[in-house]
Amino acid sequence: MSEAARDAETGTAPDADAADTATATDAAGSGRIVVGVDGSDPSLQALRWAVRQAALTGAVLEAVIAWEMPSAYGWGGLPALPEDFDLEATTARVLDDAIEKALTPEQAATVTRRTVLGNAAQTILDRGEGADLIVVGVRGHGTFRATLLGSVSHTVTLHASCPVVVVRGSATV
Repeated sequence: MSEAARDAETGTAPDADAADTATATDAAGSGRIVVGVDGSDPSLQALRWAVRQAALTGAVLEAVIAWEMPSAYGWGGLPALPEDFDLEATTARVLDDAIEKALTPEQAATVTRRTVLGNAAQTILDRGEGADLIVVGVRGHGTFRATLLGSVSHTVTLHASCPVVVVRGSATV
């Protein structure tokens, strides 16, 4: 056995059973899954998939929704937003409604909810730092349309620091 495989303090070889136990413990319940939610049908399907995966692996599930203040309101002929309009609270309600719609109450109780000010793709990437898995839905737009509109799922798959699962939405929405 090489010196690298020996305990640094005692110089003894590690116990194989202890290593197996540590690996099993690490694999069950120590992970984190981040799922992007926007209230769309594909994001609800991604949320359902992520809940099942978290249950199988023992991972903590974090549902993330991002919001940005529209820059066009109040100029260019568009009406200003009412003073009492709270976009963050409205966005948080979208997340709560999505979780309520997609999951059972027992499943919903296991989900950590995050409402974040920022670009959707960047928010998912930021929250995904250190996660074991990111899950996003995709509407299935064609290549040309995705190029024109931008694509959160495309950006996340290109730039994530962990594996990404893309759940395809149904053809009928």
